[in-house]
Amino acid sequence: MLARLLISLCLLASAGRIADKPITIYLIGDSTLSVKAIADYPETGWGMPFAYFFDETVRVDNRAMNGRSTGSFLTENRWQPIVDSLRPNDYVLIQFGHNDEVKTKKTYTTESEFRTNLLRYVNETRARKAHPVLITPVARRKFGAAGELEDTHAIYAELVRTVAAEQAVPLIDLDRQSQALLRQLGPDASKLLFNHLAPGEHPNYPSGRTDDTHFNELGARRMAELVLTSLRPLTPDLTARLRQPVSGR
Repeated sequence: MLARLLISLCLLASAGRIADKPITIYLIGDSTLSVKAIADYPETGWGMPFAYFFDETVRVDNRAMNGRSTGSFLTENRWQPIVDSLRPNDYVLIQFGHNDEVKTKKTYTTESEFRTNLLRYVNETRARKAHPVLITPVARRKFGAAGELEDTHAIYAELVRTVAAEQAVPLIDLDRQSQALLRQLGPDASKLLFNHLAPGEHPNYPSGRTDDTHFNELGARRMAELVLTSLRPLTPDLTARLRQPVSGR
């Protein structure tokens, strides 16, 4: 009996050490989640507040870049250094689509290319014994004349869902979740989440700003919370590494 107890204690101690082993969460994608320069403030990518949700055993490495698509992220050699750095049990959160779907941009990728690129990210992550998570592109704030929110990512968001289902990859459907939030807030209140500034309101934008794609600090926080809410049931090991609230005295 004593021997069994000692073995059980050793196994528990070993499991605790594994759980506490540092891991890295890599974020790859576009400007909606990237780290912003001081000159761009108050524009904020959702990846910025997301980094503060986890304890000291997690390093969030935000490699997302403004204006990138699944294709340009590869051709600019932004992906291979991440692959080379991946360790077992690391995570890669993948959110593209905004720049892939616009045919007038140099970053445009066809639907077939988009799918192929997503598969490459997934397969090369798994080859390093790390965990891919696919995220549908976050919604734009685009309300019609009658006050209805338009679905601006229908095709490319569905491609992400399809790849996730076919490859059994955890999916965060940020497109649908952020659409639901914007509909709940409505055409006026939803402006509070985006980089909307009156002339003279902020020195970085002396002429003002009306940006219905990029978030301010509040909007980035809300989107990061949506991502985290979906991530919890998908990744119990990450949930165990969330910062715990400090109890008041």
